[in-house]
Amino acid sequence: MKPSRLRAWMVWTRIAPILGLVLLAATWSGKPGAILLAVAGLFLIASVLAAVHHAEVVAHRVGEPFGALVLAVAVTVIEVALIVTLMVSDASDTDTLARDTVFAAVMITCNGVVGLSLLVGALRRRFAEFNAEGTATALATVITLATLSLVLPEFTTSRPGPEFTGAQLGFVAVVSLVLYGLFVFNQTVRHRESYVEEETEVVGGDSGPVPERSEALASLALLVVSLVAVVGLAKVESPAIEDMVEAIGAPQSAVGVVIALLVLAPETLAAVRNARRDRIQSSFNLALGSAMASIGLTIPVIALASIWLEGPLVLGLEPTQIVLLGLTAVVSALTILPGRATLQEGGVHLVLFGAFLFLAINP
Repeated sequence: MKPSRLRAWMVWTRIAPILGLVLLAATWSGKPGAILLAVAGLFLIASVLAAVHHAEVVAHRVGEPFGALVLAVAVTVIEVALIVTLMVSDASDTDTLARDTVFAAVMITCNGVVGLSLLVGALRRRFAEFNAEGTATALATVITLATLSLVLPEFTTSRPGPEFTGAQLGFVAVVSLVLYGLFVFNQTVRHRESYVEEETEVVGGDSGPVPERSEALASLALLVVSLVAVVGLAKVESPAIEDMVEAIGAPQSAVGVVIALLVLAPETLAAVRNARRDRIQSSFNLALGSAMASIGLTIPVIALASIWLEGPLVLGLEPTQIVLLGLTAVVSALTILPGRATLQEGGVHLVLFGAFLFLAINP
């Protein structure tokens, strides 16, 4: 990126979230019209992009694998904020919103992001190579969290339907935090070498100079501003999102897919950029780290919020979703264990991602 374009991008990512807050203040108390909703939607997307950009600046300052962790947590905060704001809105049929959004995040990251990264990496070389040991540990944690949180409620019998009892939900929330915290410790302290590629050990890598401390702190502050703008504008946009889903004839569960696609799009681009630089491990850190954070942090927050939220909290997946999750687990394991993959593996993951999107609209 040319210096002039880089400066323009930096200015844009600083201005967009601030203007988003101004727009939020102007539309919060009333019912905005179609034009204002369209403008709010543009600033919502801009604020998401700005948030992930500033998270990336902070990530570049602290280095890998901490960088992927910062991005994953930032994206998950956005996701949780969107879920909670929609669940506390006046919209109906939000009982399955948390389930649908978390499941969508897992399918997008484990199939869409992984598939694109493998495709780009294998096109540059015959094989896309990565650290099988660290990636397998991340995958095992994601599948365990997904099964405990999203599959198990379908088979428990203490409460009718695909719901946990209060005690069961509390248990799953605690173990989700424990597993996520244990993985973060393993990734950043105990076995850091399993998640870092050799070239990323050089400070700054090929991503440009390491940001100054003042620049990183400014990005941290702007990251908070961006997240506030995202939360507020999501609240304003929530009726429009549901109307859009209804207009295309999709089921209400597609709202969760829209949310996940929105918040994970910038991170997908970051993973693809890493793959183009032959940093497949960094792409996998982003993908699986986001999937893990999406479950490990979202479920505990939703469990806590359910204390005052009205209505049931449905977490159990439907049979079609369980089949897709199980197939993703098997395919991902076969992809990761050799430590390298070809175009074929990338294609298989992308086909699974396409099947997920198609079935989300046509269940």
